[in-house]
Amino acid sequence: MDSEEKLAEYVLAQDGIIFRGNAEYPVPIAWYFGQFEEGILDACLRILDMNPKHSRNPGKDCSGRRNVIYVTRVLSAMINSNDRDYGVLEGCWKDTFDGGVSPMSWRGSVQILRTWSSTSCLPVRFGQCWVFAAVACTVSRALGIPCRVVTNFYSAHDTNSNLVIERYLNEKGEIDSSTRDMIWNYHCWVESWMTRPDLPPGFDGWQASDPTPQEKSEGVFCCGPVPVRAIKEGELTFKYDAPFVFAEVNADLVHILKYNDGSTRKIVNDQKVGQKISTKSVGRDEREDITHLYKYPEGSAEERQVFEKANHQNKLHQQQANPGLQITIKLSTGIRKGCDFDVFAIVTNKTEEDKKCRLVFASRAVSYNGVIGRECGFKDLALARHSHKHLKVPLKLNYSKYCTNLTEDNLIRLGALLIDYSTKEAMMAMRDIVLDDPEIKIRILGEPKEKRKLAAELTLQNPLPETLQGCCFTIEGANLTGGSSITEKLESPVEPGQEAKVKIYFTPTQSGLRKLVVDFDSDKLGHVRGYKNVIIGK
Repeated sequence: MDSEEKLAEYVLAQDGIIFRGNAEYPVPIAWYFGQFEEGILDACLRILDMNPKHSRNPGKDCSGRRNVIYVTRVLSAMINSNDRDYGVLEGCWKDTFDGGVSPMSWRGSVQILRTWSSTSCLPVRFGQCWVFAAVACTVSRALGIPCRVVTNFYSAHDTNSNLVIERYLNEKGEIDSSTRDMIWNYHCWVESWMTRPDLPPGFDGWQASDPTPQEKSEGVFCCGPVPVRAIKEGELTFKYDAPFVFAEVNADLVHILKYNDGSTRKIVNDQKVGQKISTKSVGRDEREDITHLYKYPEGSAEERQVFEKANHQNKLHQQQANPGLQITIKLSTGIRKGCDFDVFAIVTNKTEEDKKCRLVFASRAVSYNGVIGRECGFKDLALARHSHKHLKVPLKLNYSKYCTNLTEDNLIRLGALLIDYSTKEAMMAMRDIVLDDPEIKIRILGEPKEKRKLAAELTLQNPLPETLQGCCFTIEGANLTGGSSITEKLESPVEPGQEAKVKIYFTPTQSGLRKLVVDFDSDKLGHVRGYKNVIIGK
């Protein structure tokens, strides 16, 4: 890597930004990588020593460590613990996290790596994709490998390598959940910068690898490294795991309606996989869109050539459907957790004839990995649509109903299924809502200087119509909080509309631009995140 600015970001920066939320509304969260904190390099080297390849043949493994491709692949396997190999993190995608902590509660990698190293390498509970990716990024940077966390919105998990994700729905719009193929709202992995002397020229640079345990590769839960350019060019024979990563950004999503009489019909739906592939910009907190590094523009001749090379038959034979009936979903403004709000299905009849149709408009809580939860609002009605007219059908979502159904991801999936009674054709619109958390206001009191005590004044207003119990603020930051987190609990509950407010004291140890990462936790709101950039003087 020949740019000092990029090396400062991808090797030396001890904090960064990871994107979650959804493609329409990417949500940045600050992360404390902390690769130079005390004990972290030792933990990273221990990961290499605990790797089963080292146990089987220490000499060969240690010799292999000269090769960044080998090391990156080992890290991809060792950050997760699915192979019972003394891996760092155990994954959990359930609603409860008994025996561990919610993945949402982690603000950085330091506590995770220290806990793993100090508990005889027992896996730390629990992680989900952004936590796995962030810890892999910390370890890579500690070992001198330029690395960044990447988020792919509408990410496909293709289990049978056919580049097609099929979802079956019944007439109530309910999805058959028996398939293992999934569309994740977002999925995070890492890219590492390296040369690839094992491949033809032109495939050096960013390589994707994924420590989240999804599928086995060569008998182990790991994925990559694979050149990002190989994904773009459809070179699916290149090492490692190119077909799986190619599917994550290119798989075709097919919805099929199963009628009550047993017949089936393909649903017209334009939802696309692999959107707004994102990472933090160099030297700035803004989102950089790197979709163009993974894919050619949609509909281009180059895209078609790639699909031919990758034998992506479904995409090659796709014809643009132009049904006379159309359905879209619109949102009202100011959607945030705690309020009631309306969403709208817009039905348009572009034909010359009047139409009779059925509209099923449903909303359900959804986890970021695509698992559908409980219903938050529902309508099923017969419509008569006149030629060249459109109709706006509202659906009210009440906090009293959705509050107990939401997961910590704050996501609600809207689905509007429109069935033409005369032709049995079906169209569908789908949209996910991210419910905004309240903002944490952060004020730094005192002059920010090395080894001088400062206070962070933290304020959050309760947006819910109910009281918050068990409230606490936690701060953490590279060279700000001594390599650990500092927590302050509130003595009393916070009533609706009231402010939760604390002061937390900390002493910076090094000058420079630092991120103070803040977390607010309570029984009803869950984990709310915030951060502030602080310039520490000498």
